[in-house]
Amino acid sequence: MPTDELKQDRPPASLALTALRVPAVAVAFWITKGLTTGMGESSSDYLVHRLPPVVAVALGGIALAAALALQFAARRYVPWIYWLAVAMVGVFGTMAADVLHVGLGVPYFVSTAFFAVSLVVVFAAWYGCEKTLSIHSIYTTRREAFYWAAVMTTFALGTAAGDLTAVTLHLGYFASGVMFAVVVAVPAVAHRWFRLGAIPAFWLAYIATRPLGPRSRTGWAYPTPGAASTWAPVRSAWL
Repeated sequence: MPTDELKQDRPPASLALTALRVPAVAVAFWITKGLTTGMGESSSDYLVHRLPPVVAVALGGIALAAALALQFAARRYVPWIYWLAVAMVGVFGTMAADVLHVGLGVPYFVSTAFFAVSLVVVFAAWYGCEKTLSIHSIYTTRREAFYWAAVMTTFALGTAAGDLTAVTLHLGYFASGVMFAVVVAVPAVAHRWFRLGAIPAFWLAYIATRPLGPRSRTGWAYPTPGAASTWAPVRSAWL
């Protein structure tokens, strides 16, 4: 949803082609984002099933750190580096949410609330320092650090929220995916017809696409939480 509001605080024209560190928001952005979220959860599930959970989380953290190091070193938007970082955030963000519930026994209501509050704190700190949350203002290292902190928190929040609706609220994975598909459309409709600002509309849609991607993927394989066997090995490994 690229609008004038989203484009505010762009770098000077002389830097426009080299300074921005994130992609333009277009249809391709949302498609790629949805694919990386599904891949992130699939990869996370595979790792914790194949490896001891501590080792899997450690590997996920190392891969995330390496991807972000590449991203920060690039100093401009390089597609394969940026989307590699997003994919690694997807893997580690899923692990972070799963560790709270499966490893520590934290209920999904609590973990979802925790990550939601964490995201508010990140946004408040970002806005307090930079006076904007526009992703088209990401042309300094500090703004990029705030951006990736927000992205990582949205991934953890989306994972927890998706499991909350599918498992705790007993909607099942497929129904949960359908619900989040509707939720994703709400900010777009509110922006188009009800004058919701482009920046809040973007971030609301960004948060909702996190549970949409993996929940719809999981829903095709496991329409109801009880049909899934994925949690048993993870829970057993942690115990």
